[in-house]
Amino acid sequence: MRRRDVLAGLGSVGVIGGAGAVALGGLPSLDGETDDEKEPVEPRTVETIEAPGSEAGEVRLPAADQPTFIDFFATWCDPCEEQMPALIEAHDQLGDDVRFVSVTNEAVGRSVTKAEVVDWWERNDGNWTLGIDPTAELSAQYSIAGIPYAVAIDASGRIQWSAGGQKSTDEFVSGIEQALETGGQ
Repeated sequence: MRRRDVLAGLGSVGVIGGAGAVALGGLPSLDGETDDEKEPVEPRTVETIEAPGSEAGEVRLPAADQPTFIDFFATWCDPCEEQMPALIEAHDQLGDDVRFVSVTNEAVGRSVTKAEVVDWWERNDGNWTLGIDPTAELSAQYSIAGIPYAVAIDASGRIQWSAGGQKSTDEFVSGIEQALETGGQ
């Protein structure tokens, strides 16, 4: 009896989690939807913090009329730290053509301080816009499935590439170029 209750509970968690993902992101397309038929992502405002390459304030994601690249990371994530050189190289190659933003969804102000995020950023040579998502609303909107996670969005606000896990410079550049090539058309 106890085992059955545990299995039923686990099944319920899966159903509820799946329903939440559908509520936030909609059903996946099974009908061969093309990039041009994708719905634009609803813009959100994210708090930014003072750090190398970043000013305290806010940023709109995705950027209006500009391709946007979002890197989701956490200060405790070893693969996030290990891929920073690849992100730096991708930023050096394409940062002038795309709004380049790294966002942590850690509970900034509770489990980690802004100063700790900035310290991590400085140690890893980050030098572009640094945002925080302490309520994970942005993370939920993009249905990130762990970190690191990256999303490239074209100028019209449509996701053109997203991927989880540690990536190379070539993978980042290729994903960002997909957003640049569509031109929001």
